This record gives sequence, C-alpha cells and structure tokens, in this order.
Amino acid sequence: MRRLSCLVPTLMLAGCAVGPNFHTPLAPGVGGYTPATLIDRTDGAPVAGGDAQSFRWGGTVSRRWWTEFGSPALDALEEDALRHNPDVESAKAALRAAHQTYLAQRGSLFPTLGINAQAERQKNAGVLQSPLNDNSDIFTLYTLGATASYTPDLFGGIRRGVEGAKAQAEAQRFQSEAAYLTVTANVANTAITLASLDRQILMTQKVIDADRHYLDIVQAQLRLGAASGADVAAAQVALSQAEATLPTLTRQQAQARDFLAVLTGRYPAEHFVAPDLDALHLPAELPVSLPSELVEQRPDIRAAEANLHYASAQVGVSIAARLPSFSIGAGAGGTSTGLSTLFRDGNPFWSLAGNLLQPIFDGGTLLKRQRAAEATLDQAKAQYRSTVLSAMQNVADVLQGISADAQALRTAAQADSAARHALDIAQAQARLGQVSGAATLNLQTAWLGTQAALVQGRAQRLSDTVLLYQALGGGWQPKDAP
Repeated sequence: MRRLSCLVPTLMLAGCAVGPNFHTPLAPGVGGYTPATLIDRTDGAPVAGGDAQSFRWGGTVSRRWWTEFGSPALDALEEDALRHNPDVESAKAALRAAHQTYLAQRGSLFPTLGINAQAERQKNAGVLQSPLNDNSDIFTLYTLGATASYTPDLFGGIRRGVEGAKAQAEAQRFQSEAAYLTVTANVANTAITLASLDRQILMTQKVIDADRHYLDIVQAQLRLGAASGADVAAAQVALSQAEATLPTLTRQQAQARDFLAVLTGRYPAEHFVAPDLDALHLPAELPVSLPSELVEQRPDIRAAEANLHYASAQVGVSIAARLPSFSIGAGAGGTSTGLSTLFRDGNPFWSLAGNLLQPIFDGGTLLKRQRAAEATLDQAKAQYRSTVLSAMQNVADVLQGISADAQALRTAAQADSAARHALDIAQAQARLGQVSGAATLNLQTAWLGTQAALVQGRAQRLSDTVLLYQALGGGWQPKDAP
C-alpha cells in the first residue's frame, strides 16, 4: 500500500497510462518487390493499345487515377459511382457513426453534470407522522437540485478506452477508403471488360459471316463435283464452332453491363453510355511506390494498423480494471412546499461523497480478461504482418503481369501481322486464279481470329493498369488527412 500511495500521485502528475504505448510498425526492410530487378519499360507493339509503358519508381497515384485513361465516358461512370453507389454511401455512413462513437467515448474523460426537478402531491396515512414542520398530512413538495460526478483517470484506463475508440474510428476511415477504391476499380475493370466483349462479339460475327460464306462455296463445289462431303462437313464444323462462342460472349456482355449499371447506382434496365475500346488510352507512365511507402498508402494495411492500435489500447484497459478506481459525486439543491422558499429557511441541501474500489477476488475474471487482451494483441500483430506480406505479393504479381502481358500483346501482334500477310498473298493469288476462294476465306477466318486475340490483349493491358493503381492503394491520402 505504501508503494501504491506513492505511485498514484506520480501517475496523476505525469499523465501516464498503464499498458503498452502504441508505436507505428516499422516499414518493410526491402527495397523492391521481386528478387530480380524489374525492367523500367515494357515491350511495345505496333498496334492500337500497344504502346510501351514506363515505370516511375517512387511515384504516387492520383486521387482520380481513372482520368489517366482519357475517356470522358469512363470519367462519367466513375463520378456516378462515387455519388450513387450504395456501398460507398454505406461506408460514408459507417465512418460518421464511428467518429461519433469516438466522440461519445471521449466524453468519459470529463465530469458529468445534471439537473433534476420534482413536484409531488402527497397525503400521509393517519398512522404516520407528517414529514413537515406544520404536521400537514396533505401537501405538495417541490425539489430542485443539481448533481455532479467525476471519475479521475488514475491509471489511464479511461484514456486507453478513448484511444481504442479513436483507433476504431481510424480503422473505419480506412475501410471507407477501401470501399471507395474497390468500387472505382470495379467500375474501370468492368467498363474495360464490356468494351472488350463488344469488340469480340463484332469480330466473332465477322468470323461467322466468313465461315457461312465459305460453307456456301463448299456446298456449291460439292454440287459441281469439285468438293467432297468431308469438305462440307469440315466447313459446317468450323461454322458451328464459331456460332457456339457467340451466346457465351453475349451472356458475358449482358452480365458486365448489368454489373456496371449496379456499380453506378442504376437498375440494370436503366440506360448508360459505356466507353468504346478505342476510347480507352493506355497510360504511358505508371507510378510504382516503394515498399516503405506502400504501408502508408494501402487502405487494408492502414486498417490493420488501426486494429493493432485498438488491440494495444485494450490491454491497457484490462490492466487498469484490476487497479483501484476512485469516483467523486456531489449534489446540491432545495426542497420546500413552496417554490419561493426552495433555497431559504433551511430548505437547501448538499452532499459530497467519494468512492474507492479495489477488486480483491473475482475468480480470476479480470486477470483472464487481461491475458485475453494480450493474446488479441499478438493476433493483431500477426494479422498486420500478413496484410503487409499479401500487399507486397499483390504489387509484385501485378508488376510482373504488366510486363508479361505487354510481351503477349507483342506476340499477338506478330501473329496478326503474319496472318494478314498470308491473307494478302492468298487474295492476290486468288485474283490470278492460283488459289481457290475457299482457301482465301479460310485464311480470312484465321486472320479474324488473331484480331480477336489482339482485342483481348489490349483489354488485358488496360486491366493490368487498373490493378496496379488498386494494388498501390488508389488515390491514397496521408495518415493525418481529415
């Protein structure tokens, strides 16, 4: 007790709080995302959407990163989503609720004051003595008073609780940023997917038209004896295979359009304008934040850090619950049968009380709660590290995907060029009667197939860019931003 009596004034003067003081985890001690140094510039291809992209190490992502694609239609869809998407609206409301909860918790640091007033009409039983000086059995009693109470935060348990509430509000803020990022990335990716499907359906229809024309020619040749039944069957198979792909593409197109409508706060039946593939421009320069910066930018990492902060504060709360607590209460007022005499003629009253509580035996409940809080803190530390590692993997995968998909588009462009060259030669020979029109149409079908591969490759590079912006945390804000 002697040591405790010395400790209490020290804590009150120093403003200390029991439990661990939270410190921001150290940034990862690595300088890159992959064992090998990544290239500074991707491959390029001599086709639309095939421009090379350069990496700007240490760069940051714009808050409105989608404008880098240069599509007014995409910009309009993103703005619609930010204004009308229900997930964004829900996240904003949750953030307001978390902030108000923190402010409510902070109020526990201050004294509470209250006023009470009472008017009572009463008749005493005849066997009871009247409480009034004039011995009246029927009377009206008025009471007006004020109360005050205060709990000094001797060991910082209340402050740790407020600290935890603030950390929860911060976690909700970062979750709101994550919702903002997820919605904007989904809008961009879905718009790219829809534009790609629109173009693939167009190319597939051209392939079907070419295959149907080829089948007509082979059937005519069969009637003239210049082709066999096997030739007709092969042409029919090619046509059927091309036609079989169209319903799948049409279904995917409808689903993408429906999803994009919902993302922007519309019903699927409502009309909107989606960007064309040619209207989506590949950004020439891509920012790549350093690993030490990534932990400051990714909403999921920042939310995990806030959860770690909350768990740390709860350890202090659980420790303080095992230590003495002191509270002060006071009250003052007046009671009288007349309002004019409430505070005279001896009617005023007051009280002052102090209360000290020290838990002695509770079956180990408070100790176990402290140990549970400490285990939860260890769990939060592991979850934070897991979140950081996953984020690093995410960025590494996207960076390597960007390089690989640029190479794939270059290869697809080479195949398309070769197919186009072969078709040009066949068409020239067909005009001279050196090859059949059927052979030319077959090469035309092959060329249209390489065109479809180019469309998919262009869309993949656009999606890779969106994924990089998302992996880097999107339009992140500094920790101290409002």
